[in-house]
Formats: sequence, structure tokens, C-alpha cells
Amino acid sequence: MNNIDCGLYIHIPFCAKKCYYCDFPSYCNLKNRIAPYIGAIKKEIQLIAGKYPNIIVKTIFIGGGTPTYIDSKYIVEILNEVKKAFAIGNNAEISMEGNPGTFDLYKLIDYKEAGINRLSIGLQASQDRLLKKLGRIHTNKQFLQTFDNVKKLGFQNINIDLIFGLPDQSMDDWKETLKEVTSLKPSHLSCYSLIIEEGTPFYELYKRGEININEDLEREMYYHTKEFLSGKGYNHYEISNFAKDGFQCIHNLIYWDVKPYIGIGSSAHSFFNNYRFSNFNSVEKYIKTLSSGILPVANNHKLTRKELIEEYVFLGLRKVRGISPKDFFNTFEEEIETVYGDVLNKLIGQGLIENRGNIFLTSKGLDFANYVFQSFL
Repeated sequence: MNNIDCGLYIHIPFCAKKCYYCDFPSYCNLKNRIAPYIGAIKKEIQLIAGKYPNIIVKTIFIGGGTPTYIDSKYIVEILNEVKKAFAIGNNAEISMEGNPGTFDLYKLIDYKEAGINRLSIGLQASQDRLLKKLGRIHTNKQFLQTFDNVKKLGFQNINIDLIFGLPDQSMDDWKETLKEVTSLKPSHLSCYSLIIEEGTPFYELYKRGEININEDLEREMYYHTKEFLSGKGYNHYEISNFAKDGFQCIHNLIYWDVKPYIGIGSSAHSFFNNYRFSNFNSVEKYIKTLSSGILPVANNHKLTRKELIEEYVFLGLRKVRGISPKDFFNTFEEEIETVYGDVLNKLIGQGLIENRGNIFLTSKGLDFANYVFQSFL
């Protein structure tokens, strides 16, 4: 049986408070379920390792929710279980998300000793008035203190999450945020445009006309981001992601390269052996199913060849370097021009993609990325 390189995602669905824009499956009123949930995660890790004994874990990403909200002993327990159950690749990237105000020096020491070597800190904005509007529980001062602690302990690989296009966020606010954050010299920045998702408090306010989004300003902010970060030595390698040399997020590249990964935890998604499957969203149902020794899979779908090709193209085009026609041929034994000749010619004619060695989005294409992706479906 051949070994399969794989990413591992672990979902921690607990939060101190739900942010007003967040539509992730996370909960802020389930403190009494944390211990049983961690027990269920360890059980799922054992079952997955038994089912797929040939996995080599290349990356681990602990996301949420807010993984730093729970006691750090649980993170240590999870990683110990992973190391017991799976073969871990050399120099594996082990990432964890965290929110300022939910972790201190003591937690950081535990994370480091457990093997976490990449931290992703959710700042979102440098202005306290905007943080308050977003429903964040931290101040900018707390973020700066957190970043200082992270650096003190010797973490080298640090991402900072930011959001632009916020209600009442001016261009000066965004410029100030980028300037302040880059002065700290993190190795990676994720800069997301605000999307107002159904079922969030922001959606209700938006429907009532109580918050406004200025799309032209949001695009200007994006152009400024690309130009400013490029000048600071960050390579723009995916629509929303910028990294110093050697610091691209290897785990996220697994998603965009359509490589195998396993999701552990409630609502976690997996892609393995051309199947996409996902776990129950309900924390209660997740815990209960695993207590019976059964994997908590809610959905399971084998991708057709057509679906695999579609995903390969639209996920691959998220990367700024785009898709290599040679890699496409090696993967599907067919030329990309044979499958998508008409679509490619149309998009090139519209100035949305270029085909120069690789096929990639133009600057205009980045603005209309969703339209481009849909063209291949």
C-alpha cells in the first residue's frame, strides 16, 4: 500500500463571543461541552488512523472557532494523539488560529512545546472603534501585546488576518492598519474582503439599511493592498494571501492544489481518494456518534472526473501563479485546451486570464474571479 501525503484540519468550534460577520460553525455558549468534545476528537483521530493507515501527515491546521479560547492542555492532548496515531512528515507545518485576548504567555509556551510552529492571529483592523463594530473581544493594544509575546517565544512563522471593505472603514483606516501591521514584520498576511453572509448579525443590519458597503472603495483598498505589500517584500500568491519568501501557507496550498486532506471535528470537511465528505455540524451529534465508535460522517460524495477537473481549475486559479497546463495533462491525461478551449479563448478575449506558460488571472481577472470560476462550471 502506497503512502499518501495528507493535510490534517482540526476544528475547534468554541468561541468567547461570536463576531457579527462570522458564519463559521462556531458557538459561544457551550463551555460545558469542551471536555467531551476533545474526547470525541481523540476518538475520531484513532478511527481515521485505523481506516487510512497509509497517511503521512504533512501539515496540521487547528482552526475554529477560536482554538486559543479553550485550555491549552486540550491542544496538547490533541497533538499528542495525532503524533501517536499518524506518521508525521519531517518539518511538518503545524498551524493554529488564535484571537488576541484569548491566549497568554503560558498558553503560548504549551503550544510551542506541543510542536506548533505557525500561528495565525486574527486582528482584522487596527482601530478599536472598528473592532467594536465587528464584535471583536480584543483591542489593538491587546493584539500588539499578543504579537510581542509570540515573537518573544521565538515563533518565526506568523500570519495576521485582516479584513477590508468594512462598514465605516475609510481608506486612511486601511492604510494605517497595513502600515502598523507590516511594521511588525509578520511572515504572512491574509487580507480578506468583507462578505456579508446570511444568518449573521451583519446581514440583518445590511437588510435593514443600517450598514452600507462601498464596493468602489473596497476595490481601491484591494489595489492598494497589492501594491503596498509588494513594496514591503510580500509575494502575492493567492487572491487574499501574501507571504515573505519561504512562508506561504503549505496547508492552504493543499486545498488549492486539490491534494488530499482529512478534517477532524464537527463540521470538518475532507477530500480523500476522490471523495469529499464532511462531519455533522452539531457538536452534540458529533460527540454522541463517536461515543458509539462510529465516524460522524454526514455527507459523502465521490467526485466524477468532470467535477474533479472543475475543482482543479477553479481552485488552481485562486493561486496567482495559476495552473500549469503540463500539470493538468499529467493529472488528467488530457490537454486543458481540449477540455476548455472555448472558455479559455473567451476569458482571454475579455482580458480576465492570460495563458503564458501558466494560465492565470489578470489584474482585472482578480476583480471578477467568481465570474471566471463559474465559467468553468
